[in-house]
Amino acid sequence: MRHPYAGWLASVATVTTTATDLDVSALRAHFPSLRAGTAHFDGPGGSQTPEAVGRAVASTMLSDISNRGVNTDAERNADRVVQECRSALGDLMGVAADTVIFGRSMTALTFEMARTLAATWSPGDEIIVSRLDHDANIRPWVLAAAAAGVTVRWVEFDPATGELDPDAVGALLSSRTRLVAVTAASNLIGTMPDVPAIAALVHAAGALLYVDGVHYAAHSFVDVQALGADFFACSPYKFFGPHCGALTGRADLLAGLHPDKLLPSADQVPERFELGTLPYELMAGTTAALDFIAGVVPGEGTRREALARSAHAMEGHEDRLRGVLEAALSELPGVTIHSRAARRTPTLLVTFAGHDCTRISTHLAGLGVSAPAGSFYAWEASHHLGLGSAGGLRIGLAPYTDENDVDRLVDGITGYLASESPTAG
Repeated sequence: MRHPYAGWLASVATVTTTATDLDVSALRAHFPSLRAGTAHFDGPGGSQTPEAVGRAVASTMLSDISNRGVNTDAERNADRVVQECRSALGDLMGVAADTVIFGRSMTALTFEMARTLAATWSPGDEIIVSRLDHDANIRPWVLAAAAAGVTVRWVEFDPATGELDPDAVGALLSSRTRLVAVTAASNLIGTMPDVPAIAALVHAAGALLYVDGVHYAAHSFVDVQALGADFFACSPYKFFGPHCGALTGRADLLAGLHPDKLLPSADQVPERFELGTLPYELMAGTTAALDFIAGVVPGEGTRREALARSAHAMEGHEDRLRGVLEAALSELPGVTIHSRAARRTPTLLVTFAGHDCTRISTHLAGLGVSAPAGSFYAWEASHHLGLGSAGGLRIGLAPYTDENDVDRLVDGITGYLASESPTAG
């Protein structure tokens, strides 16, 4: 397995795991959608869902439940669902349950946090955003900065290698920097920057680090403290859960922040950051997704230890298949693989000279292979790569991807390229 950041891994290693192979056939049996026969390479946009998660959502909606409280069974059931979800997400991220904020999506949570943090900024302050990021970790900060009269500085990644150099961040830091927003893994090309190194530079400058962990959490074991993130956001629907978002932050920071809220709503953390009644069914589904992942590889230990064990097994499987896929794709005529970073997720962005990737995607769909084309809200990254808004064909491997899926994908692309002449220009 690829682990170039030894210092980071030493800190993560506080959770011990035993290397093991993933039983992909057994895993796939839990996903009813896979029975339709589609080979899914669309996981970066949202994974398929195991039956246990769907059942948890449905059973919660049909259960005796109401607004949270302590007087009735329905009230207590609602509170239990919330607390169990916070605990499960805390185990995923390695944080205290009472720092876990639940929301509609990572995008919505980031917009709210950007507005809240911007209230603490002053004209002349600076923030840093990255060209590598999904727009959900760019535009909320850019808009908040504009409203507060704050300067936005842009850190570039190398389009030739896909790498985001921590020193490029360091070169932009100043005594006026208040926040740096960066991804832990690019949803477009898979690059996994050295976030701990970035965090060290950011904190030395007295600034805060907001990490988009949406794509990262679907492919790596998460340790927020080891990453050095002051805030970390993720989306359960990328790792087998329902469509929702979660955000954690340092307890001392959350305690000192006061977002806009309704007057009678709770003012304690994390409730003060959550708008309206919580979606209990989605929270129950999130807990079920994390319990499902924890059970992928049998063994002893806490849920966090089980999550680590499963995460490493799934990562090993994805890495192996990625190598097979990259080797096959590299043999195709006119191909450019834009995913080149030394450390990256099993997510490949590819283009083919003279061919429209949207048409390739449509061809694959007709063969029962889902590999979408576009820029996938990584607007800045796609333009920085010279691909504009069209982007490329994004191929995302997931734990349930098998060799047959990869063969079908490669055969489908090969067939298309053989039957369609490239256009000039």
